[in-house]
Amino acid sequence: MDYVFVLSGFVLLFLGGEGLVRGSVAIADRFGLSKLIIGLTIVGFGTSAPELIVSAKAALDGAPSIALGNVVGSNVANVLLIIGAAGLIYPISGWQRSATRDGLIMTLAALALFGFAHTDVIGRIEGAALLCALLIYLLASYWLEMRDKTPRVAEEETGEFETPWLANIWVAALAVIVSIAILMTGADLLVRGSVNIASALGVSDAAIGLTVVAVGTSLPELATAIVAAIRRHADVILGNVIGSNIFNVLGILGTTALIAPIPVAQRFTSVDTPFMLAVMAGLVLLLVLTRRIGRITSGLMLSGYVVYTISLFAAGGAA
Repeated sequence: MDYVFVLSGFVLLFLGGEGLVRGSVAIADRFGLSKLIIGLTIVGFGTSAPELIVSAKAALDGAPSIALGNVVGSNVANVLLIIGAAGLIYPISGWQRSATRDGLIMTLAALALFGFAHTDVIGRIEGAALLCALLIYLLASYWLEMRDKTPRVAEEETGEFETPWLANIWVAALAVIVSIAILMTGADLLVRGSVNIASALGVSDAAIGLTVVAVGTSLPELATAIVAAIRRHADVILGNVIGSNIFNVLGILGTTALIAPIPVAQRFTSVDTPFMLAVMAGLVLLLVLTRRIGRITSGLMLSGYVVYTISLFAAGGAA
């Protein structure tokens, strides 16, 4: 039954996240907000809603290792699993200036998480600091996009979430409310099932959070990356991963810590956050130096992720 809970939770999180984004975009569009603002904020936050709800629910339910593991594990999976899989389909190239900037922000965010993890508890002060950093990042991104007069990317990203039948603001508002309820239900099922599975398998909440929960909440990003690889849109793949990782640390972890302080298990400080930092910094360094991720490198990334996952369960996911 616990596995049914987990699978049902993933399905509900996907449906709820999709509905939340589409409803929110419709409301924002109805109030005349620019496509750029919608793309940078509502779409960015909305697509990360499943991770946010799961992490917040886990923290409130006394499973902080799932909350933190979801963020750390998602970041690792985004780089090694998602870019690795996409790069096997079609080599990734086309490293642009904006990607260099965002890649640096991603690495700095990972460094901040690495530092906060060594305080033993990621509390409300740290959470507020992360959210402030996210606000500064969004404002700076908006200013730079307007200065360079390149809002087209954000508009294109927003366009895929426009839904004609949500043009009525009351229908859109109802869609948002229902989607939030679906997200809450999905998160409850996923967290409950994950904790029970961890207990039954004799592994820690951290191992489940870093793998099952993290990969499950990253499935939308994986699907987007695979489609982008088939269509040979390398910029979409990189932007998807880098943007998601920034939101995971600054937005999701920041909000979760504000809701409920997160005690940090010892394995996160000694293994997982250093590994996450190395993976993210390695990605930026690789792209800056070579400006390309070929199939061999992609294969090594996937192999690295498999080894990391196996090592988690082989060690019992000990905290």
